[in-house]
Amino acid sequence: MTLRVFITGGASGLGRAIALRYARDGARVCVGDINDEPGAEVERDINQQGGEGYYVSCDVRRLTDLEKVRDDLEKRWGGVDIVVNNAGVATAGSIEDSTMSDWEWILDINVLGVVRGCKAFTPLFKRQGSGTFVNIASMAGLMLAPMMDSYNVSKAGVIALSETISMELRDDGIHTSCVCPSFFQTNLTSGMRSDLPGIQQNINKLMKRSAITADDIADDIARAVRNNEFWVLPHIKERRLWLLKRHAPRAFDWLMHKESKRWSKKMRNG
Repeated sequence: MTLRVFITGGASGLGRAIALRYARDGARVCVGDINDEPGAEVERDINQQGGEGYYVSCDVRRLTDLEKVRDDLEKRWGGVDIVVNNAGVATAGSIEDSTMSDWEWILDINVLGVVRGCKAFTPLFKRQGSGTFVNIASMAGLMLAPMMDSYNVSKAGVIALSETISMELRDDGIHTSCVCPSFFQTNLTSGMRSDLPGIQQNINKLMKRSAITADDIADDIARAVRNNEFWVLPHIKERRLWLLKRHAPRAFDWLMHKESKRWSKKMRNG
């Protein structure tokens, strides 16, 4: 059976990599985004890679947009097998310096955008008796570095939602995977909001140093979905730190207190 995949924020970055990964398997891939020109380009790329591409304009800040896509895909393809809630933005700053406007902006997109995606497609998945949500969180939601307050909270919210619906929807045949990458090369900082000087350049440097690519993460996601795995933790070092946090919290706290001072200085001073 040909897989049917819908990806929010699929016109660039990790969303695009996921789209092309499934295209190479011959999947039908719908990309939803607010950027029409790169969205149309991804549609062409999907077709060239062996899939069936379809771009739709979709803003995850509007539930009606996602419901419209759901109804459209049910008519066009007879349903959807995988929904990737990928659309997201970034912020940086302390609790003292971050504005409430930035908090509201990132929570509306990063958390409520995923909530809306899950809410819109759950009825379809229940009617089908099957379906998979792939929610793109971040290692920031597990490790909680300083000076990233609102971003950390937004990604922790995605993790909490994912764990909740994994239990809530399992008996309906609905699987959930939660993806928590650390730094990798993407365009996340292009629209980043922060008053910290040089923060985009600092984070871009960390991204460029990563040995993990968006294509690697897309492969990990495809494997996790195929094997019905919940956690997708692509970075080995960060995965080990997370295990330390879970099993030896006092040792983790001591280590991260030292690292947090270094991180805060880097974020503030560039």
